[in-house]
Amino acid sequence: MKASLDDRVIAESDDIVEAGGYHYFPRSAVRMEWLQKAEKTDSDRACPHGVQFYDVVIDGARHERAAWSYEAPLASMKQVAHRLGFWNDVKVG
Repeated sequence: MKASLDDRVIAESDDIVEAGGYHYFPRSAVRMEWLQKAEKTDSDRACPHGVQFYDVVIDGARHERAAWSYEAPLASMKQVAHRLGFWNDVKVG
């Protein structure tokens, strides 16, 4: 499975965990150099899973909050701990 944006592959792996309608990639499969931590909002701080959003920046184009990771998920989401999910402009498939 791949996650791509602007015809660039951000992540690619067969080790995918699906949860809540999203596909989560292992960090080792993600081009982390294209991700920049987004500033946490009040909503982010209230998330019980310890969410951290990331902006995806490719060739100077910033796609705000297009990726996220649960740093301290509750038991119901433990399977996606420290993996990355994508949405908005990112195509996953």
